[in-house]
Amino acid sequence: QSRLVESGGGSVHPGGSLRLSCTASFTLDYHNIGWFRQVPGKGREGVSCINTYEGDTYSADSVKGRFTISIDKAKNTAYLQMDRLTPEDTAVYYCAVDPEGYHESQYSCNHVSAIDFWGQGTQVTVSS
Repeated sequence: QSRLVESGGGSVHPGGSLRLSCTASFTLDYHNIGWFRQVPGKGREGVSCINTYEGDTYSADSVKGRFTISIDKAKNTAYLQMDRLTPEDTAVYYCAVDPEGYHESQYSCNHVSAIDFWGQGTQVTVSS
């Protein structure tokens, strides 16, 4: 059974950092992987995505320059390094896989319908 297992969420003060990890039970070759987040009452927002074949990345304007997505193909693991966190970053973060590797990373992040696999979600809370 295909699975995505996330880790790394938690609580930090504004300005702090966290790193999320997502390990897949399948190869990530020719897939797009990324992170979405969701707050109560709103839909899931694409945060950062990466095309594992082309290597192109996309980050939403709200996190550009603060969040960095990367991948270790040998470990089938993606990472989201989150720096200079603000209270507005508080959300449940979900790892997500779009199996269509021909999609650009921005497409995967902007189309929830493109996602076939979801992680269980991890809470990130930023407060003073």
